[in-house]
Amino acid sequence: MLRISIQTIVRGALMAGGVGIFLAASPLEVAAQDRTPMRIAVEGAFPPFNYLDANNKLQGFDIDIANALCEVGKFECQFIIEKWDDIIPDLIADKYDAIISSMSMSLERRQKVAFTEKYYNSPSVFIARKDSSISDVSPAALSGKVLGVTSSTAQESYANHLYPEMKKTVFRSSPELYKGLADGSVDIILEDKLAIYDWIANTKAGSCCEFKGPDLVDITYFGEGAGIALRLDDKERLTRLNEALKSIKADGTYDMINAKYFPFSIQ
Repeated sequence: MLRISIQTIVRGALMAGGVGIFLAASPLEVAAQDRTPMRIAVEGAFPPFNYLDANNKLQGFDIDIANALCEVGKFECQFIIEKWDDIIPDLIADKYDAIISSMSMSLERRQKVAFTEKYYNSPSVFIARKDSSISDVSPAALSGKVLGVTSSTAQESYANHLYPEMKKTVFRSSPELYKGLADGSVDIILEDKLAIYDWIANTKAGSCCEFKGPDLVDITYFGEGAGIALRLDDKERLTRLNEALKSIKADGTYDMINAKYFPFSIQ
């Protein structure tokens, strides 16, 4: 598990003649002492929301929102990159304190974890290559086609329940899902619309493909937007994060982060 700290507390001692000479605490150290530690899990493979850049540094909308919440909420935060399939079980097992990784607040997940208020909204959508004959995305029309989804996602659950007879290929991450669509391994994929927007609009590989059918907003599967997941009994942290989220929306910080990634509001 890769761990990336966003704050470092420096405590040093110089030894001279057997006498310990301790450095005075820096302003950063004093400020950090007033903050509550919080370990944040992210997948790190879901651009533009959370991903590793060429320098192996976490970037994305989720990361910027998390950093803003940590600043306003007075948390000393550390990011932990975790496999998506393990992300909820390891939260429950106390390997970290929060998941800020574009997790949709589905009814199924609400049985296992607590969620903050939503921090963004995004429908799901089908995507196919532009040269595809697909226009109708009903189960009957897609009979005989191969559908791609990402493992342990709301999209996989939706496909399994509403398209039970359709052949499916399950990918481990969104980048692998997109590659499978582009190279023809699958005929059509189901994905979060905002997650794939940047790939379609701004990459050469994504120019091959386009949205098909209507936006999908069934809250049974896709929840009521993306929220921050916490353990069910972590009520104090839940309250503080909701207050911090309200604050960054009120002071314009949220809008600045939104505009960095999308030319439209995703609230």
